[in-house]
Amino acid sequence: MPYDALSDRSDEELLAAYAEGNAMAARALTERLGPRVFAHAYRMLKGDRAEAEDVAQEVLLKLWRVAPGWRNGEAKVTTWLYRVTANLCIDRMRKNRSGPDLDAIPEPVDQAPSAAEGMQARARALALQEALDQLPDRQRQAVILRHIEGLANPEIGQIMDIGPRAVESLTARGKKALEALLSGRRAELGFEDDD
Repeated sequence: MPYDALSDRSDEELLAAYAEGNAMAARALTERLGPRVFAHAYRMLKGDRAEAEDVAQEVLLKLWRVAPGWRNGEAKVTTWLYRVTANLCIDRMRKNRSGPDLDAIPEPVDQAPSAAEGMQARARALALQEALDQLPDRQRQAVILRHIEGLANPEIGQIMDIGPRAVESLTARGKKALEALLSGRRAELGFEDDD
């Protein structure tokens, strides 16, 4: 089957095709889901790129190992990936409670049209990451999955093994805490009050 034809297939179909020996299906699934897994790990691990790359690689290897026994209909591939990613990140954070030195984390490269806009975007991203880092682990995970990854509450509930109401509570508390942490920095971050 040509590689282009695989782009229309669901994650579950691609995983089944890989389990049957189709290496192109694995490539298509990796290109589709690898960046999402890395981004989620990067945010969960407070911007530690090397750790996030390790987690993303480990998650995808686990996916390939479970592929032959995957039972369609029990869970979405993305739900499984986010859950495994979160669990691995939490394990790494527990081992490394001191966390990385935020000053040692290089600022992300931005393709902004101007240097000033790039500096502003980096300051906002760093402020958001610093605020996220101050949230309890479960709140941070719920906020990232809902407001950054854009997942729905039922899927987040499956990933975190909690009910949708608990997801709503965690995201509401996390969002409120973020607002409190960032409210005093509006002018510094270039947000004008609209009052």
